[in-house]
Amino acid sequence: WKTYLGRPEMDETRCSAIGVLAGGIYESRPEQAIPVFEAAVALHRRYFSGNASITAIQGNLALCLDKVGRRDEALVLQRQTYAKMVALFGVEHENAIRNGSNLAISMLKHGLWVEGTSFVRDQLLPVARQSLGADHSLTLSLSHHIAWALTDNPEHTRDELRLDQHRCGVDATRSSQHRRRPGRSRDH
Repeated sequence: WKTYLGRPEMDETRCSAIGVLAGGIYESRPEQAIPVFEAAVALHRRYFSGNASITAIQGNLALCLDKVGRRDEALVLQRQTYAKMVALFGVEHENAIRNGSNLAISMLKHGLWVEGTSFVRDQLLPVARQSLGADHSLTLSLSHHIAWALTDNPEHTRDELRLDQHRCGVDATRSSQHRRRPGRSRDH
């Protein structure tokens, strides 16, 4: 990133390098990545406001905020990012679905069980199945989110869980992922 530091502030490569720098320090030092993400967002707003990359950087900033425990700020930013992705690409675009998945995770971490579950079940999962396919990793991840929300919601009764499983098309007794073929061990 230092290579691009001498370039003009409005140089798109320089702005991208700052985003890459933030992404590079995100895992090991998320507190230090926040101001770098914020600088990248500010630069993109100033010079490239119509560019879709600003939305991706804001999504990464939201994930970083969530990682350091600033969940309220992260949730607001993730809602905005998801709305922008949908506006830019449509609900069926993989990036919009991925941002929706991140938003759903934040909702569930916040204990917004009903909102998170209905968001995934009613909006994201049907679109993901149709546009990406039932076997796509993102679609499977959304199914996992529903399972997590249904089983971890402390307010759910057993009867509500059964009803929600039925509404989501989940049948644990018939799941091919958990059934082994006769004569084969788990290692095969």
